[in-house]
Amino acid sequence: MIYISFASGSSGNCALLREGGTSLLLDAGISMRRLKGCLAEFGLEPSELAGILITHEHSDHIGGLGMLAKHYDIPVYASGGTLRALVRGQKCRESNLHAIEAESRFRLGDIEVAAFETPHDAAESFGFVFAGSKGSIGVATDLGCVTSSIERALCGCMAAVLEANHDVDMLRCGPYPQPLKARILGNRGHLSNAACGELAARLAEAGTRRIMLAHLSHENNTPQLAFGTVSARLGRGFELDVAPRTEPSAIMEL
Repeated sequence: MIYISFASGSSGNCALLREGGTSLLLDAGISMRRLKGCLAEFGLEPSELAGILITHEHSDHIGGLGMLAKHYDIPVYASGGTLRALVRGQKCRESNLHAIEAESRFRLGDIEVAAFETPHDAAESFGFVFAGSKGSIGVATDLGCVTSSIERALCGCMAAVLEANHDVDMLRCGPYPQPLKARILGNRGHLSNAACGELAARLAEAGTRRIMLAHLSHENNTPQLAFGTVSARLGRGFELDVAPRTEPSAIMEL
């Protein structure tokens, strides 16, 4: 199985997973034109996607979904709360929407998908674990804190994509208004570099060997700072990478 991030951050989030003959999209926060270009690099058309999984309804995760749904008949999977938000926003035809529950497992072609709840200021946000023939990749971004259910879902994954949104000191001393700072720092906001490092270390103890840092803030973080903070907790023997905000990432492969 491979995972590649096409974009990661507040300006857009979208990633591709492939296993065997199955291709899935995780979030659709970039334009359809840009997405088609990214997929073409892998010899794919949007019509070949087995499904689109949506973590939550914030615009940086669904910005391109409306156009995709208009032009392509692709199933969309998300929590009930997220789907209701999509219907209210008229982002998708209801016939293409498929509700999934936290702790549920289902198969899309060659990929088994497991969903878990994430604490974020959205209707009902989810993270996902994707399992293929050679192991699993867990994805947990847009979470204000690490819950026991998140850690339980991710433990045992060979690879993980984890949010390292901000450096706490940069955020506190930065130009954001106080209410926005409080939102980001809250338990339904975004995960800091330090908290990401703590989670990464616990996952490493459980066998995770590849980690990609994602959803970095442009104003309150740098790739170098996030990488340094997390790598200091991991030590040697791990593959650590950072997903760029507006460009495709390195390919994570199992």
